[in-house]
Amino acid sequence: MAGMLRVVALGLCVLSCVFVTSSAQTQTCKSQTFSNNKVYANCRDLPQLTSYLHWNYDRASGNFDIAFRHGDITSTNKWVAWGINPKNDLGRAMIGAQALVAIIPSTGTPTAHTTSIADTNTQLQEGTIRYPVSGLSAAYENKEVTIFATLTLPNDTTSLVHVWQDGTLSGSTPQEHSHIDGHQDSKQLLDLVSGSTQASSSGNSRQRRRNTHGVVNAVSWGVLMPTGAVIARYLKVFKSADPAWFYLHVTCQASAYIVGISGFGLGLKLGNDSEDVEYDTHRALGIVMVCFGTLQVFALFLRLNKDHKHRFYWNVYHHLIGYATIIISIVNIFKGFDTLENYVGNRYNKWKHAYIGIIGALAGIALLLEAYTWTIVLKRKKAEPKMSHANHGANGFNGYGL
Repeated sequence: MAGMLRVVALGLCVLSCVFVTSSAQTQTCKSQTFSNNKVYANCRDLPQLTSYLHWNYDRASGNFDIAFRHGDITSTNKWVAWGINPKNDLGRAMIGAQALVAIIPSTGTPTAHTTSIADTNTQLQEGTIRYPVSGLSAAYENKEVTIFATLTLPNDTTSLVHVWQDGTLSGSTPQEHSHIDGHQDSKQLLDLVSGSTQASSSGNSRQRRRNTHGVVNAVSWGVLMPTGAVIARYLKVFKSADPAWFYLHVTCQASAYIVGISGFGLGLKLGNDSEDVEYDTHRALGIVMVCFGTLQVFALFLRLNKDHKHRFYWNVYHHLIGYATIIISIVNIFKGFDTLENYVGNRYNKWKHAYIGIIGALAGIALLLEAYTWTIVLKRKKAEPKMSHANHGANGFNGYGL
């Protein structure tokens, strides 16, 4: 039995770690192709707005051949823009940007033009830019917009600050873009030779906090908490596992709660920093989740002896609050994935799929253990005198209460 406990514990730990290691993502742009069969030597997945930049660069001539792709276009009647800030000012990258704009009307074919963004009131009207441009065109296919162009940069340019945005149209006139973090942070310093990038410090900081918030809460509330429930429900059936199952259960739940509280606090901080956007459902579910988790902590201190006359009511309280916490946690984690997609598009779908895989595996383990433990219980009932109805109710599942 000790060997089985070690195997189960190791397997559950591996499941908990898979989600974290899945964060090492490959570059999506490397698998992208173009209908005109053009090939680019370099590409980068941009950190915001489901966007990608492909380019060829001849340092001697300054020819900068680009394909800017923007995904997640769920409806037409939109504009998409990519541009270069000649001053290389990462802090105020949009003002002065020399931009390429694609217009995707609700009917008809996409068009592209150049514009110089003089100030925040610029409506992306067509105009000349300071870089010679050739081969400018736009394509819309499979909910993705791609802008093609060749710009001539000053000789020996090695790096530049570039920006990208999207927004809606009113008739044929571009409207102001959104100001949530995903749009405010859509700027980057790009090394044309090495392909390395540097985002603004505020954008990097917010993105790191969002990533940390997501991983911490998914592992704590979304993996450790249900793992602790599986341990308590099934391992206690084995008499040889008593009291080891109890300490494993408490360790999982206590760790999930302590780590989860830190993730919750980070989420509140992120909410306060995002003045232009509210995720009321995500926040409300998080508050309810933490309240229920706190009630479970109190349940540990109020735990009655197995033979106490009120133990049945404690079991009902503990089980209902516990399962409700787990269900709300899982629902809220998926709400969190939706929130993340609003900032950076579907770039983190791999995280979502990894979490679905972990929860699916945990559910599969629970189903197998459910069948196995009930087999043991039924055999035990045939071999032992039946317990009274009162004692069964007082002692919880399979006669072994928490």
